[in-house]
Amino acid sequence: MDTRVAIIAIVVEDVEQVGKLNGILHDYNKYIIGRMGIPYQKRNVSLISIMVDGPANVISTISGKIGMLNGVSAKAVYSKLTSEESA
Repeated sequence: MDTRVAIIAIVVEDVEQVGKLNGILHDYNKYIIGRMGIPYQKRNVSLISIMVDGPANVISTISGKIGMLNGVSAKAVYSKLTSEESA
């Protein structure tokens, strides 16, 4: 199956959604390469980046489920290389 490398950028404005967000990430943990989160207390938001390697439809699903949470925004940015091109 063709896989892609991507970064999912997440902005959390509602801290009450963090449990649901972590649940989604746990469900797709086999695709996660790494994660970095920074709380920005001055603006009362958290900024999170999730590095993933998986099929494009799975990455889109992860981003979509996260973005459906109230007070949470998500956007995926994909590498142009596919798994076949990097082999």
